[in-house]
Amino acid sequence: MELRVIEKEPTMISIEIAGESHTFMNVLKGALLETEGITAATYDVNPEQSGGQTDPVLTIKTDEQTDALDALEAGAERVIEKSNDFTDAFEAAA
Repeated sequence: MELRVIEKEPTMISIEIAGESHTFMNVLKGALLETEGITAATYDVNPEQSGGQTDPVLTIKTDEQTDALDALEAGAERVIEKSNDFTDAFEAAA
């Protein structure tokens, strides 16, 4: 996975996430929206300026007390926790 920061401000970050699809992006976006301090999280795979399909561009906005990069890290950790919880539940059910 390759990440490229497109824009970064204290309460907003936009990054391109190379090689990912809607499957991963929806999981990440959902986890971000459940993360304290995040006011908005969205992604686009067809930005107007691209003229066509691109790698997803994730944009996160946070409240004034939350650094956008820290919020992204917390959201990514949330994805890992959810994956581990699913794995545990699956193994318990087997």
